[in-house]
Amino acid sequence: MTVAFLFPGQGSQYVGMGAKLYAASDAARQVYRAAQQALGFDIAKLCHEGPADRLDLTEHTQPAILTTSFAALRWAEEKGLSASMLAGHSLGEYTALVAAGGLAFSDAVALVRNRGRYMQEAVPAGIGAMAAVLGLDRRTVEEICSVASSQGIVSAANINSPVQIVIGGERPAVEAAMALAKERGARRIVPLAVSVPSHCALMKPAAERLSRDLDGVKLLPLKIPVVTNVDALPITSGDLAKEALVRQLASPVLWVDTIQRMVQEGITTFVEIGPGTVLSGLVKRIAKQARTYHVEDPESLDETLGALTA
Repeated sequence: MTVAFLFPGQGSQYVGMGAKLYAASDAARQVYRAAQQALGFDIAKLCHEGPADRLDLTEHTQPAILTTSFAALRWAEEKGLSASMLAGHSLGEYTALVAAGGLAFSDAVALVRNRGRYMQEAVPAGIGAMAAVLGLDRRTVEEICSVASSQGIVSAANINSPVQIVIGGERPAVEAAMALAKERGARRIVPLAVSVPSHCALMKPAAERLSRDLDGVKLLPLKIPVVTNVDALPITSGDLAKEALVRQLASPVLWVDTIQRMVQEGITTFVEIGPGTVLSGLVKRIAKQARTYHVEDPESLDETLGALTA
């Protein structure tokens, strides 16, 4: 059995995440303390007590999810859990790189806080939009976006499953694409309550600012291969990881390709580490034969360890 760890991205946050971990594990507490030192505010209190509107601010959400995911990882590793390959969804790629030993945790939390701020500042409120299109394949959604682009920027942002694709861009173009998707027989179209249309061309200014920050950070060779969002290829080079993080921000998250590549590499079991189980659900739609588990609190860790050692 070959195990991969997956790390969640923005949208998986909730008030109370990590609280049980913090109470149970000194390793987890040390992660939260390191994040507080790097960020200058009590991120454990924000994760555990909220308020939700402050936790949901992009520049807080991103370091909060990264910190909670890394705290869960540290405890899982302490209990003997290990992986031969890693990946993270969007923001989660930073957690994967920390887990692989390529990026220092203190650098990562500072980077993703800025990443969130740069994303927010790249697009004025009300200009952008995102929507999940369910029931249409990738090629059809890309064709729809191409037609709707006469109204502005719109493209596939997250290829989450064979029939769940998130589109993003300028609001008029996204709304035009939603109407076309309905005409083409989409099972469901869900406008997303987000203030930032990520992983589309509108994020290029944010990517340029992030690139300057990354130039000041050292990325080391990775001890465990990470499959990147932007190319769906396993890498071990710190330089390639840095370049992938920059391109990722204005490019689609190739999650289907990522999971399929990991299966091709021999992965049979996926463990989602961090808040929520969104990625586990997506894996089941992409690779039906794969086993999925998750770790976000003492109960789920015990369940996962029990299943993997059975």
